[in-house]
Amino acid sequence: MMDGDPSQFRQLYRMYPDVFIKLCQIIREKAHVDDTRYTTVEEMLATFLIIVGHNDRYCNVHERFGRSHFAASQNFNKILRALNTITPDMMVKPTGAIPAKIRESTRFYPYFKDCIGAIDGTHIPAMIRGKDVSYYRNRHGVNSQNVLAACNFDLQFIYVLSGWEGSAHDSKILSDALSRPNGLHVPQGKYFLVDCGFANRRQFLAPLRDVRYHLKDFGGEGRHPRNADELFNLRHASLRNVIECIFGIFKSRFTIFKTAPPFQFQTQAELVLACAGLHNFLRKECRSDEFPVEVEEGNVAPDVENDTDILEYLSQSQLSQRNEANIWRTNIANAMWQSRHISETDQDGQAETEDNT
Repeated sequence: MMDGDPSQFRQLYRMYPDVFIKLCQIIREKAHVDDTRYTTVEEMLATFLIIVGHNDRYCNVHERFGRSHFAASQNFNKILRALNTITPDMMVKPTGAIPAKIRESTRFYPYFKDCIGAIDGTHIPAMIRGKDVSYYRNRHGVNSQNVLAACNFDLQFIYVLSGWEGSAHDSKILSDALSRPNGLHVPQGKYFLVDCGFANRRQFLAPLRDVRYHLKDFGGEGRHPRNADELFNLRHASLRNVIECIFGIFKSRFTIFKTAPPFQFQTQAELVLACAGLHNFLRKECRSDEFPVEVEEGNVAPDVENDTDILEYLSQSQLSQRNEANIWRTNIANAMWQSRHISETDQDGQAETEDNT
C-alpha cells in the first residue's frame, strides 16, 4: 500500500506518507485501535480517507482492498470512533497572544487586538428519514445539518458543534454551544467576529447593520469607505473572511460533504467532528491546504435577520450587554476613522483581493 510515487499517495489519501504513518501511530496509542488478524490500522485509515476524501463507496473500497462490504464498513467505523476520541485534543486552544494577522497590519491593530478568531454556521447536506424531515430543511429548501464552527486566523478549528437541524437559527446554536459543559469557551477579555445572523455582544463582535459589508461592495475605484461605519464593516469583513476560507478548504478536502453522506444522521454528525479534527492535524503537520476555496452561495454575505429573530434568544441581561457592546463597537469604528491615513484608504479599497488569497 505504501509503494509507488509519493505524490500519488498524497492525491489518494490527502496527505504525505510520513504524515499518514504518524496519524496511524496516534490512533494506535491514543484511541487504542490495534491491527486485527486480517487488517492493519493503516488499511483501516486508508479506507476512511478514501471514503471521506473522494466521496467513495464501500463497493469501490471492496474492489481496491479485496474486502467485503461488511469489513469495509467495520474499518470505516473503527476509524470514525477513533478520530472522535482524539478530536478534542486536536482542537486548537486560544492563547493570550495577539494573532500575527492582526498584529502585523495597521488596518487591524490595535482595533481588533483582542480578537481570537471568527464564528459562523455552515450547512452540510444531510440524509434524513422519518417525520422530522421538515425540521432539517433549510431556507434553500435543502435537507441539511447546520454546523457551528469557531476558527482562528491560522485556518484551524477551535470548536465545532454539529447535528443541529438545517432550519435552526445560528444564534440558537451558539447559545447551545455556550451552555454545554465542554462547549465553546471564550477567554476573559477576548472575542470572536460574527456576522449579522448573531447578536452583537462583548464576546461576539458583529458588523453594523444597514451599512455596506460585502467585500465586493468596496472593490474598485471610488468605492472606498466613506465614513466610520463603512470602514469598520470593511475591516471586520476582511478579518471574518477566514471562516469562509476554512469552510471552503474543509469541503474541498472532504468531498463527502458536498452531498448527503449515506449514513444514519448520528453518524453524519460525528463525521463532521472527526473530519474537523483531521483537518487540524493536516494543517499542523503538512499545511496541505492547496484546495480551491469555494464560497457557498449562502455564505457570500452574512445572513441578515430581523432584530426580532435574534432578540428571541436574548435575556434581559444579555440585552443590556448588547447595548454596552454596541457602544464599544461604535468606539472602535470612530477610532479607526480618526486615525486613518490616505494610504490606508487605498489599502482598504483593495481588501477583497488581499484577504481572499
